[in-house]
Amino acid sequence: PMQILTYLEGVVKVEETELKPRVGFLYNVLTHNISVFINATQERDSGQYMCTVNVVDDDTSTGRNIGVINLTVLVPPATPTCHLHGDPVVGANVTLSCSSKKGKPLPAYQWQRTAPSPQVFFPPAHDRARGTLKLTNLSLDMSGLYVCVAENRAGLAECSFALEV
Repeated sequence: PMQILTYLEGVVKVEETELKPRVGFLYNVLTHNISVFINATQERDSGQYMCTVNVVDDDTSTGRNIGVINLTVLVPPATPTCHLHGDPVVGANVTLSCSSKKGKPLPAYQWQRTAPSPQVFFPPAHDRARGTLKLTNLSLDMSGLYVCVAENRAGLAECSFALEV
């Protein structure tokens, strides 16, 4: 643990950490509300934060002067990349894959064909966790634009692949 912020004898002190330019008390401490803010949150700000209140000359405190909160900074998926695995000829099998290098929590993937006619895919051909779509026994009418959406609670991003059988 490292100390990031203190209020002692009327003075607010922000410790020399990477949070220094982005953290502070939300209200004047004399209001008895010691909420803090973190601006421009980053994934590495995730962690456990503890607030300790020590009252001078108070010997009656029995450990109830500590508050703990866990912070998880969510990260929207980065723009995924779409790839084709296999040779797209009539009668063959191919797999479309989609993956995003960033995202917290891990994104789920949804493939759909948008053109020439919309189509949504389901398991077992579609694996939402791995971002794969297996197309079997290709035919000419399976050609079209396939879109993959990577999504988590923080947002979404997409890529597309034009399949020509």
